[in-house]
Amino acid sequence: MATIGSSNLTLADHASRQDPQGNIAPIVEVLSKTNAIIRDAVAIEGNLTTGNKTNVRAGLPTVYWRRLNQGVPKSKSAVVPVEEPTALMTAFSKIDSELVGLSGNPKQFRFTEDTAFMEAMNQKAATTMIYGNKLAESESFTGLAPRYGELSADNAENIIDAGGTGSDNTSIFLVGWDAMKTSLIFPKNTTAGLQMDDHGKQITQDDNGNDFTAWISEFNWRLGLQVRDWRYNARICNIDVSDLNTVANTKELITWMIMASERIEAIEGAKFSWYVNRTIREKLRIGIQEKIGNNLSWETVSGRRVMMFDDIEVGRVDAILNTEARVV
Repeated sequence: MATIGSSNLTLADHASRQDPQGNIAPIVEVLSKTNAIIRDAVAIEGNLTTGNKTNVRAGLPTVYWRRLNQGVPKSKSAVVPVEEPTALMTAFSKIDSELVGLSGNPKQFRFTEDTAFMEAMNQKAATTMIYGNKLAESESFTGLAPRYGELSADNAENIIDAGGTGSDNTSIFLVGWDAMKTSLIFPKNTTAGLQMDDHGKQITQDDNGNDFTAWISEFNWRLGLQVRDWRYNARICNIDVSDLNTVANTKELITWMIMASERIEAIEGAKFSWYVNRTIREKLRIGIQEKIGNNLSWETVSGRRVMMFDDIEVGRVDAILNTEARVV
């Protein structure tokens, strides 16, 4: 049996979801975050029940000019086998059946709480896609920041150092989504995305082991991140947020973004997106008004008004911090 603790709904929680007429009031999700990276990511089924095993190209074959009637040495490309793991994120929503009955609209009342759990999982998934580190948290998977986190690494040419030396740094990521480049993965024979199971009304226990009935929803999300070709991503790191208070300094963002886009192997062959946090997007939006760059603009794409840089959408990801440690 499951155990219900202080994280479950109380009568005060119940009341906060109702208006004076007894109807479910709209919930202002103050903690709701925008994470475009979840929306954009390509997801593929792995070939393992624990993730995906693939080969990452480590070198090209040697080719030769030859003369007539003369052969060339044998050659082949170099590949490195890599196994990218998936992780399992799980949560349970448990609501006292008496609270559900008092709501007057049980289905809607449960939905309001389930939505909060789904939003929390959405935020955690986005945070892990950026900062996850399997070495530090074995149950998780490794995100983009650790993969592009050393200025002396083999992929350092795709890391732009913006020069910040303090602890109030942030990053901009340029990601090329494609099954052969960068993608989310989910285990073999499973379903992509967040899955919800309604377990209905069950007997459960409080912290003291006493029984009562509750409506229970279970949420599971099996996912991982694989980077098969690091040349199709770039990171601008060590952006000192405190230095972006003037339009002149904001112009440096444009310079760094140009540098990052030129480090990409090829813009064709993948779905590219820029990812910035709320602070950087605000500076870029002001930059559009101040006309700091001709390649930064607003456009309408599929009915949405989106920010574009070099014809690539600039998406907001609230998971990206303003308190990153300096990348060295």
